Amino acid sequence: MKIGLYFGTFNPIHVGHLIIANHMAEHSDLDQIWMVVTPHNPLKKKSTLLDDYHRLQMVHLATEDFPKIKPSDIEFKLSQPNYTVNTLVHLEEKYPNYQFSLIMGEDNLKSLHKWKNYEVILENHDIYVYPRISIETENILFKDHPKIHLIDAPVVEISSTFIRDNIKKGKNVQPLVPAKVWEYIDHNNFYKK
Repeated sequence: MKIGLYFGTFNPIHVGHLIIANHMAEHSDLDQIWMVVTPHNPLKKKSTLLDDYHRLQMVHLATEDFPKIKPSDIEFKLSQPNYTVNTLVHLEEKYPNYQFSLIMGEDNLKSLHKWKNYEVILENHDIYVYPRISIETENILFKDHPKIHLIDAPVVEISSTFIRDNIKKGKNVQPLVPAKVWEYIDHNNFYKK
């Protein structure tokens, strides 16, 4: 089975994440998309993150009606901060019959050369890249690499930061998150301070 790993803090998960995940599930050769909730991205301040299990619960709520999209807490069990290459090794050991690929935005592909052991990742895993609005689309590193698959997915420019900031300001963000996720955020008074 071919699994696409879509990593994120999902703080919170929003409709843009689901649009990309569903597009990959329906328009690529991937059998399932696993939304891997990242406990702590080494490039982000941990203090801005909701508790890991609240973010995982929101991913569960957002994906329960999408049979090809699954939440994953695989990184919760790994030492922190964690690196993608370590997660891939762990998954290969745990699921030897699965083939794992990465899903990332064009912006992340541009910085792939800064990732820990990026050469190992490129050698062993396909990477499915969705478009982002960007000034320099011509200079994407690795775009001609045989393991890189540029997917003509919808360009979605919704950010979790925008959602959090607007909740704090008392703005209505309900159209940007799945209904069950909004209920969970509202019920728990998340992002209001």
